Amino acid sequence: MKAYEAVLAHIEQQILSGKLVVGSVLTPERDLAQQLGVSRTAVREALRTLQAQGLITSQVGAGPNSGTRIADAHSPALGKLLQMHVALSQFPIDDVVDARIMLERRNVELAAAHASLEDLAKLGIVLASMEDPQIGLDQFNRLDTAFHVGIAELGGNQLVIVLTTAVRQALAGPIKQASMKLTDYATFRADLIRQHRGVFEAVASREPARAADLIEEHIRHAYSILPMPR
Repeated sequence: MKAYEAVLAHIEQQILSGKLVVGSVLTPERDLAQQLGVSRTAVREALRTLQAQGLITSQVGAGPNSGTRIADAHSPALGKLLQMHVALSQFPIDDVVDARIMLERRNVELAAAHASLEDLAKLGIVLASMEDPQIGLDQFNRLDTAFHVGIAELGGNQLVIVLTTAVRQALAGPIKQASMKLTDYATFRADLIRQHRGVFEAVASREPARAADLIEEHIRHAYSILPMPR
């Protein structure tokens, strides 16, 4: 194990054990180096890694917020990190489908229970934009992602939102590439819009079971048509 990895392991263990929580100030660099028997360079490298991952923040000065601290768990870096892992891991397509179904069935159930009329109106705008025949594949793909992420946001579960966003955004590129290979993209696109409309109406009608069945049908249909590696 490299010296900086030992520092990472030490800090990660303190987080997992509850000794370090959001807002906790880390041991000063010099003291941490002495405590672990490593160089200050190794400590700095570990801290740079944690900061890049969004796990810590650092502020120079002598004020109450100075020093290196454990960051808020809702940092956008968490979602970005997950997104990169999903994008690079090349999971089997069946695993991707199952994971999306597990997440998104629950998302629509929560959305049907908790979405306000204002929330539904915003999601309706996304859906209406998808129905515009003038938009190209890039814009349609972005709106498709926004629709699925938007449903997760309606449910209000912060961790599920992060997971759904990471998975869906990681798949946006492969889905676009696969869509470009379809011989009848127009029919595929029309089917997606119709299925999205059905999910939206079930959520708006407060029918969680129906919405869950429709989102699963939608996901399975899309992956059965898209020419993606299996």
